[in-house]
Amino acid sequence: MKEPSARSLVLDSQALSLLLRNDRQVITRIEAARRVGVPVLVSALTVVEAVHGKTDTARLRRLLSRLQVRDVAQADSLTAVQLLSDAGGLHGHKYAIDALVAAMALRSPAPVLVLTSDRDDWSKLCGDQVQIKDVRQ
Repeated sequence: MKEPSARSLVLDSQALSLLLRNDRQVITRIEAARRVGVPVLVSALTVVEAVHGKTDTARLRRLLSRLQVRDVAQADSLTAVQLLSDAGGLHGHKYAIDALVAAMALRSPAPVLVLTSDRDDWSKLCGDQVQIKDVRQ
């Protein structure tokens, strides 16, 4: 069965990391989304999570200028708390950023497609509220 067309494409930290490394699959998916007018979204938290000491800051700025970088709002933190609770009481740093990014994804125009390497975490947090695509498929 064909997935419904996405109206938002969200990158998690692995997807953004791969984009920074010129991964052809991620670039192709982003270009396809842009061609049909689907915004490519990334949380400001994802930027912090994906960047490391060897990241070319000028390249990072260029790439981010072509994405929609979303701020974290107070409402996102409250939604994230609820998502963690609904997922069986998940907590701690392992899930905090994913939950905040999930909250951002849930306030984006649906249907939302998330490119991630953490399919299990996203399934726990969002259930079927978002489409989850492994960044390496």
